[in-house]
Amino acid sequence: MSSYATRADEPNPDDEPIPENYTLDSIKPPKYWAEPEDVEEDPMAYKRKPVSSAHTIDLTASPPQVSTLDSAAISPDGEIIHGRYGNLGSNPNVPLEYISLLHPAACAAAALRSMESGTVLVYGAGEPTGLAACQLATSPVVAVVAGHQSGQDEFVDEVKSMVDEPGVVVPEELVLIRSEFKELVQAVENGEDVDDMDPDAFVDEFKNNLLEYSAFYPDSQMAVDPESYRFKGKEKDRKNFQENMTAYLEQFPQGAPAIDQVILNESFTKEQYAIFKSKFHKQTASLITGDPEAKNEFNPGKIVKSMVESPEIISDYLKNQTNQTDASNTDFVPYEFSTLKDQVENGLETLKGGSIAGAIIAVTPDLKVAAEAVAKGKTLREKAEALQFLTEAEKQAFAAANGIASLAKQAGKSVVVIGGTLPGFESVEPSAADVKEALSAMEINEDGSARLNYFVQVYRASDYPVYADFAIHRATETLAGPRQIVVTK
Repeated sequence: MSSYATRADEPNPDDEPIPENYTLDSIKPPKYWAEPEDVEEDPMAYKRKPVSSAHTIDLTASPPQVSTLDSAAISPDGEIIHGRYGNLGSNPNVPLEYISLLHPAACAAAALRSMESGTVLVYGAGEPTGLAACQLATSPVVAVVAGHQSGQDEFVDEVKSMVDEPGVVVPEELVLIRSEFKELVQAVENGEDVDDMDPDAFVDEFKNNLLEYSAFYPDSQMAVDPESYRFKGKEKDRKNFQENMTAYLEQFPQGAPAIDQVILNESFTKEQYAIFKSKFHKQTASLITGDPEAKNEFNPGKIVKSMVESPEIISDYLKNQTNQTDASNTDFVPYEFSTLKDQVENGLETLKGGSIAGAIIAVTPDLKVAAEAVAKGKTLREKAEALQFLTEAEKQAFAAANGIASLAKQAGKSVVVIGGTLPGFESVEPSAADVKEALSAMEINEDGSARLNYFVQVYRASDYPVYADFAIHRATETLAGPRQIVVTK
């Protein structure tokens, strides 16, 4: 019987002999394949104007305006002129929109340069400066997304993907729970070591659970709550209740047989437990994959009692947990946990960030207002009164930033402010080396990746000049969103 794909009657064209002197150029393709015909342009189609400059929004100005300092323009010679740092030369691998954000990246590089290797604490991970610090850090980072951005779950997840393990990214609200945040920082510093297991504890717990199960669900009845046998309906329905009981109980497995505790403790060893666990894994895998050979009823009590009465011989694999094809492979990690051979740490590396290297605080609008209000108070009472008149968002920003700063100070490390100034804290100014490092991190590789990435929303004022005013409006909105607005002209 032939199928639809069988064409035995026709000769195979691939079997025909190749003519002499035949080459790939013997048959010329049609002209329109080599040179596509000119497509007539639509006279109504809009042609975008070339972009010659990119600008961020200066929110510190009154009123906010398109920034001339944090901007990048292309000169007639093709070189990039930055509003702060002057001529940067030509760099076709860096987007012009990114270069307008060069100053925040350079500030982050300057802050990291002043710190030693170790765990870096960052507040304001959603700000341009904080986002750059998270990505430029060569050590693990514990980053905190400020309150006006922490509600954006997708944004927080994206920032998490930019931080290498064992670094973490958490919302501002977690920092307010000081004890938990401190434990989180310590876990990043010291890593999460896997403690040595106690195989006897696993076996003893299994025995206790089995004895309790056997006592609660005896072999004389199905493994169902005894309350199900009690009739709670009306007297006229009692007859139907008893008649349907058999059909109802068929959905439950049989109870477990009685097992003598002394014999169980003596005969059911760690080796027998490993054999039972292997049977349980096979049964589970068969049920998941729909194997027709899976047992209809897998009664652990009956299986254990049979193994107690007649102990089974353990296989070499379960006993040694070694690679069956290459016994010399010490990096072999078994797919099942064994109480006979502790290989929990085999092939696993515990990542440790090291002690705190310092804290970086990116200035946010709420934090700046709160810090300046508290700094005006001369006494502790005046500072407390100033806090009372702040909004909840400003209070939380102030508390979270100070919580991070206190951890760094307790470790004897410095606290650096970037993206602005805060009373009582040190700020940094980027050097030429920091600008070079930031520019290098912005370069896009051949695979489309870069060490430094931003969430940019571009408004093309080169095409529609009104977009510049609209960009300022969007940047000054309440909860403007976790992105950096750039205007191109």
